[in-house]
Amino acid sequence: MALDHLTLSTYRDRHPAWRLLASPHAPLVASFLYRVFVAPNVRLTSEADLAEMLEDELFALREQLGAEVYPKAATEYLNDWCAPDKGWLRKFYKSGTDEAQFDLTPATEKAIAWLVSLTERPFVGTESRLLTLFALLEQISTGSEADPARRLEELRRKRNEIDAEIDRVLSGDVPLMDDTAIKDRFLQFQQLARELLSDFRQVEHNFRQLDRSVREKIALWDGSKGALLDEVMGERDAIGDSDQGRSFRAFWDFLMSSRRQEELSTRLDQILDLPAVAALKPEPRTRRVHHDWLEAGEHTQRMVAQLSQQLRRFLDDRAFQENRRILELLRNIETKALALRDMPPTGEVMLLDEMGADIALPQERPLFALHAKPRLAELILESGEDDDIDTTRLFDQHVVDKTRLREALRQALRQQSQISLRALLETQPLQQGLAELVTWLELAHAGSRGLDGLRATVDDDVQEIIEWAVQDAPGSTVRRRVRMPRVIFTR
Repeated sequence: MALDHLTLSTYRDRHPAWRLLASPHAPLVASFLYRVFVAPNVRLTSEADLAEMLEDELFALREQLGAEVYPKAATEYLNDWCAPDKGWLRKFYKSGTDEAQFDLTPATEKAIAWLVSLTERPFVGTESRLLTLFALLEQISTGSEADPARRLEELRRKRNEIDAEIDRVLSGDVPLMDDTAIKDRFLQFQQLARELLSDFRQVEHNFRQLDRSVREKIALWDGSKGALLDEVMGERDAIGDSDQGRSFRAFWDFLMSSRRQEELSTRLDQILDLPAVAALKPEPRTRRVHHDWLEAGEHTQRMVAQLSQQLRRFLDDRAFQENRRILELLRNIETKALALRDMPPTGEVMLLDEMGADIALPQERPLFALHAKPRLAELILESGEDDDIDTTRLFDQHVVDKTRLREALRQALRQQSQISLRALLETQPLQQGLAELVTWLELAHAGSRGLDGLRATVDDDVQEIIEWAVQDAPGSTVRRRVRMPRVIFTR
């Protein structure tokens, strides 16, 4: 693509990423969406949860910058961000639910990735990138070579190099990478891992565009049903057989191998324990990045399957015959909507008759019925032989209030950016003992996965002791203590 003046002017006016960077609210939008979607690798978030998290963010900013800096409510900002003139969020409804769901658009993730690239890096590695380029060229050259003699020659050369390296190791000459080379390659791995996660949203977006083009062809079709089915079924594998679909299928088959997953886990544990890598302080999610790939890939697979199911339902022959009039009306609406998509009119577009009147007949109401009163028999309760059984424990059941714990955590995080569970319990002591502590751990587990509007990290290398008091008997109190990894909650 040529970056001429006309192209860049069009991008400045229409591309959501450019509009985000030029927006006066860019710091709020980019920081909030990065914290909620990108950093924890969250694909979908309900409207209620997202509005609650944004409301907390706005409250903290108004405390710092003043109430007039962001005057609107959280839901108004969310609806504004997903409007066509912004395009920073995608708002949709899942099948079977009436609650809106939100996800990032690929353009927003590109803008956030560019902002992340502005931060200073420890150093810019070039050796690993050069080796990656040479490896890619070698794979292309070898994979496209059709001459068997040249393929055999290349394989024998690689075998000789491997044999020579084996001989050097057997003789005691074991060459090791220096710390600079290790850091260079690990930073390159981290960057590619983040880019791969961001590519999934672009893959989903492209799949939806393919599905949309097929639906537009169906909506504008004016021929026979048989010709329509022949046209669409000829493209039934357009999603799977596209370059993007074949590449994604090869990636998925590679990652779904249990042997590959175990190999990735083993190598990540080994590399992250190296002193040179530990000095870089890598992101905590790096250790489970392959699980994030699987989660994102599974979401893409479900989305493609849903698109295929909707397309089959859209072309169902029986539904076409039974609802021919309805489909004809819908096609007229879709045709007019597509014609007006680029130039929306200012006045009325179409008038639709009301589907039907709601009629409630008085005789449909049920008659009043008396409730039958139970008759209690007058029986004398006789006590059993064990009169000394303590039945008070039957009434000691209690439920831990998660809402109270979340509010206490949010109140603490308004005053500081992060807090450990032990420090939090010093100001908010356990009121319900071990059950309340287990509930805190449940919230931390949800926060480590980016759920429930929380963020948490578990440091297995640091052990902490948490104590609380328990009333063992009337007038008698004992101290309980547990040893557990450090749990840190963050904004």
